[in-house]
Amino acid sequence: MLQAIFYIVLTASVVLSTPLKRAIDDTTVLNFALTLEHLENAFYQSALAKFDAKAFTDAGLPAFARGRFAQVAAHEQTHVKFLSDALGDKATKPCVYNFPYTDPKSFAALSQVLEGVGTSAYTGAAQLISNKDYLTAAASVLATEARHASWVASAVNKFSGWSGSFDVPLGLNQVFTLAAAFITSCPSTNPTLPVHAFPALTVTGAVPGKNAAISAPNATSTPTHIAFFTGFDKLFAEIQNGHVTVPTGLAGQVYAVATTSATQATDDVIVAGPTILLFETDSNNNLVV
Repeated sequence: MLQAIFYIVLTASVVLSTPLKRAIDDTTVLNFALTLEHLENAFYQSALAKFDAKAFTDAGLPAFARGRFAQVAAHEQTHVKFLSDALGDKATKPCVYNFPYTDPKSFAALSQVLEGVGTSAYTGAAQLISNKDYLTAAASVLATEARHASWVASAVNKFSGWSGSFDVPLGLNQVFTLAAAFITSCPSTNPTLPVHAFPALTVTGAVPGKNAAISAPNATSTPTHIAFFTGFDKLFAEIQNGHVTVPTGLAGQVYAVATTSATQATDDVIVAGPTILLFETDSNNNLVV
């Protein structure tokens, strides 16, 4: 279900303005974080307004799930207020969003992924923050996002609550690519972030150790490799005849990008992606297929 959701989302067109090229300062990073928090806030508020407690249990979710999701929603709302207050009149405003869930179960599946992306976003952005007070605040939000991701994955969706010893730190453009697919329009008065979305990448039939089909029809250049992000590692696999062999040992939430390099996965060589691959495991670390 999760892979199907992200195939729909990441192949959709992105309607956003062209970014300005300027230095990334603390205000930019905070507004980037606020952009993600607005998205998460809208995601939870819209779903909870649509589905009552009975809808959650009818979908096969635990009786406690909706109440806990309401608490998560309150956290995201608090994050929005916290960042908006810190930024004052420089704060970005919420956009119009489109989320591809159809019932509480697909909502819970997408929640797990979004919270994982939020965790990787804060982890990757930490190095860009100069002010120590801001850094401490970001670390506190990061810890809460990680708790959300772990709870949804384990208590609700019955998978492992982590992907390994380390979470993946994602760059601003990589996170923006994932977030922008949910955004249909934004206020024209919002500050323009110095980020851009990469073209969509799809990896079909991905199983560790097996061949998967690669599609990136709008890639900015012909890709030669797929880089798989897991923890702090980037594992490269050569694309051959539109296919790639997925590395063995991958588990949890993994990100894949198409590159023109066999050793680097920086913004200057990424030509499509990231896309999200989920390799869920049971308590004995066996892949759940």
